[in-house]
This record gives sequence, C-alpha cells and structure tokens, in this order.
Amino acid sequence: MTTYFAPHAWLPNGVTPDVRIEVGDGRITAVTPDSVAQPGDRRLDGLTLPGFANTHSHAFHRALRGRTHGDGGTFWTWRERMYAIAGRLDPDTYLALARATFAEMALAGVSVVGEFHYLHHSPGGVPYADPNAMGAAMLQAAAEAGIRITLLDTCYLSGGLGADGPRPLAPQQLRFGDGNAERWAARVAALAPAPHARVGAAVHSVRGVPRDQLPAVVAAAHGRPLHVHLSEQPAENDQCLAAYGVTPTALLAEAGALGPLTTAVHATHLTAEDIAVLGSSATSISMCPTTERDLADGIGPARALKDAGAPITLGSDQHAVIDLFEEARALEMDERLASLQRGRFTPGELVTALTDHGHRSLGWSDAGRIAAGARADLTAVRLDTARTAGCRPDQAVMAATAPDVHTVIVDGQVVVEDGRHRLGDVGRLLARAIEPLWRG
Repeated sequence: MTTYFAPHAWLPNGVTPDVRIEVGDGRITAVTPDSVAQPGDRRLDGLTLPGFANTHSHAFHRALRGRTHGDGGTFWTWRERMYAIAGRLDPDTYLALARATFAEMALAGVSVVGEFHYLHHSPGGVPYADPNAMGAAMLQAAAEAGIRITLLDTCYLSGGLGADGPRPLAPQQLRFGDGNAERWAARVAALAPAPHARVGAAVHSVRGVPRDQLPAVVAAAHGRPLHVHLSEQPAENDQCLAAYGVTPTALLAEAGALGPLTTAVHATHLTAEDIAVLGSSATSISMCPTTERDLADGIGPARALKDAGAPITLGSDQHAVIDLFEEARALEMDERLASLQRGRFTPGELVTALTDHGHRSLGWSDAGRIAAGARADLTAVRLDTARTAGCRPDQAVMAATAPDVHTVIVDGQVVVEDGRHRLGDVGRLLARAIEPLWRG
C-alpha cells in the first residue's frame, strides 16, 4: 500500500485541506481529511484533483498543430489538410504518433482518453491483414503512455449528404469505411478489451452514417458508450434538413441513439427543441472549446444543455491545444462572451466536467473522484508557479495550465513525476512521430 499526503485535495464535497489518501491494488482504499502527514507518506504538493478525462480525441490530428492555423478558410478547407495526413499513416506510424500524443495528455493530467477512431483500413479502403490493426495501435499507444482508453470505434459509411440523400465516400475517405453497419459491427466485435482499455462505438455524424444504417449501429453499441459528432457546423444541419426533413438531433432520437450512455460531441448549432431532447434523454455533451474556436465553428449552448439535464464533459479534439484546464476555462469564458455574464459555470462544475462526468461518458464510472473504492487516478497541480501563485485552491481551475501539473497517477501507477513523463522527453517523441509525415 502507498499513502499520499495532499495539503489540498478536491474531494466530492470540494477542496479539503490536509488529506491522506491510501492506495492499494490500483484503488483508493481510504481518504482521511484534516490529517497530519505520517512518516512514509508521499507528498503531493499544491492541489490534488481526480485524474482528468479527455472525452474527445482524434490522435492523428496532433500532427496538424502549428501547420494549419494561419491558412484561413473554414472547417471544410481545414478538413482537406487533415485528410492528407490521414492518408500517410499506417499502423506503425500511427502507433508512434498516438503514443506521443497520449503521453502529452498524461503530462496535462489526463488519466483516460476517448479516442474517436475512424482511420480503420489502408489507403483505398483495403483492410490490413488484421482488420483492426489501426485500432490495436491505439490500444497499445495508450498502454505505453500510461493512460486508459475507450476506443470509440467509428462507423463512417458516407461522404456527406445531398438533398437526395447520402453521398459515396470520397477517395480520401475510403479507408474510413466498412461498407455497411453490419460489416462495421462485425469488425468491432473482434476487438478485445484490456485492463486499461474498453471498446465503445461512435457514429461519425449524420453526414457519415445514412439514416437506414443508424439503428444497426445503435444495436451493436448496446450497453457501451456511443459517441457522435452533432451539429458541429450549420451546413450539417442544413444538409440533414434537406435530406431527411429533421434536425440531426431529431434523427438520432428517431434511431434510439440518445440516452445516458451516449455523448454528443460539439452540439454547437442546436434548436431549443434539440436542447430539450438532449437534456431529457440525459445524453452527455463533449464540448471542445479550443477546437471549436480554432475551426471557427461557433459557441455551443453549454449552460442551456446543462440546465436541461445533459452532463457536460470536455475534450481536446484536434489537439491544437492539449490542456484540459484551458478547455474548462474556455467553457466558462465562451459562455461569458455569448451571454455577457460572468460565473456561468462554477469552478466545481468545471472540475466535475473534467473528472466525474468525463469518466462516466467513457464508461469508467468507477473513476473520476477521490473516494474510497474509486480508481487511484490523481493529478497534482502546483500552486506556486507564475500562473498559480496566490490563487485560492478552489479557484485553481481558473488559473492553472498543463505545465503546472507535476504528478499524475493512473490506477495507482506514477506516470508523471516532477513534470516528467516516464517515457522521457515527450517533445522529442512528438517531433520524431510528426516530422516524417510532412516530408515530401
């Protein structure tokens, strides 16, 4: 057994001083507030929070950071650059890139990631000898980076929507597709979970899965996390209305896709009825503010969704930034810009989005809180840096950044210590993985 002493820890009832946390076999076995440090305790200086959940990731998008931000254009023009990188990856290069990306997440305090995985086959759509070679690379990458993963294996069958219905996959999209939902489900069924990994499902979007295929995806995902890009751009709504006569939210509701095990990603451009449907079904929402602002997608109605009953979670999506503090802070700041009011989300609500709600969205309901019986995921943040010095521990989420994280423990194992990942220089790992993808 290992015992940690935290001068400040974020417990289920908020920040509490002088907390001893006992850990055994990867679980928290006891939490004792108002304690005195004992000989042998490992000290976690600053503020200790539950490990963070990054509920929406496209690991290969990390290769685009610093390469597309000055190009102007729209989401749709950015997407062409993304397709170019997707076309250059194979299982080995994907493993290297994802391992480094997940290690960067660990440095930022993340203990579990939801990988929205649609890069399935070789360019041109021909399956690898192992049809799940790319998914297996994601599971291995997470294990080597020291974090858990929910692989959200994504059904992606069509290349968009026209007024007359779904369009075929474009040449650069062929490696995403399985032909139909049944073949997608059969491939996913061959993926084996692991102690650090769970296999969930995803609908790429109503643009990517035709209406008649949605029920089969929902059936195959029964009892597991199901994620879906939802109303990320106005064009998606317009296409869905033209093709089917309903909003994307209404289409998903019709297919039985909404509910407590489902997470809608972005949910940026919604009607009042959409918000009510998502809230009443207790569908979680993954807001990705740094991506939504980078791609000029808009500000989603996060507060309205929360008030309607939809749990809010956070993701770094295309990884223009991997800093979950920044995602949480941006959630509140975007609301301030949209509403002209401050305090739209309390620090406690932001921490819940980062931790408990995020882990539940990814199917890890036994994580995301510092309590006896929970997984031993701890993220310790310094309160004496140039960013955090002088701030109250209960408002640190509004001041801290990823570099302020000094220790990360996942399932009782130390992954980051003194700000250094156990794999070594993560910047070097990232450079080695990314630079070859841009040569030539």
